[in-house]
Amino acid sequence: MKRAHRRPISDYLIGVVLVIVFVYVSFLVVDIYHKQEVARKAAADAKQEVKELEERQRTLEANLRDLETPRGQETSYREQFGVALPGEEVIIVVSPETETPQTGLTWWRKLMGWFGL
Repeated sequence: MKRAHRRPISDYLIGVVLVIVFVYVSFLVVDIYHKQEVARKAAADAKQEVKELEERQRTLEANLRDLETPRGQETSYREQFGVALPGEEVIIVVSPETETPQTGLTWWRKLMGWFGL
């Protein structure tokens, strides 16, 4: 009769330690992945903000170039302060008030709706 070969307890301990190390390293890798995703999103947000700021800078520089000319200064004064040169008239355009149509049902129609009519 053959005797079953028994493994020493140290083999099991090494296996348990290896599993624990594997799980620990797996958590570290997942944590690094999440940090990388956060950093990637922050970098994309920063690039978008830089683009918006560069566009704002171009707009402001164009406004400054316009204000350096007498025509641009005159336009700015007219828009901001609503002034006119002597002999000119200022026209203010007011949009007409729009009436909102009454779309609600009358009390009679609501009552008829309760009865399915």
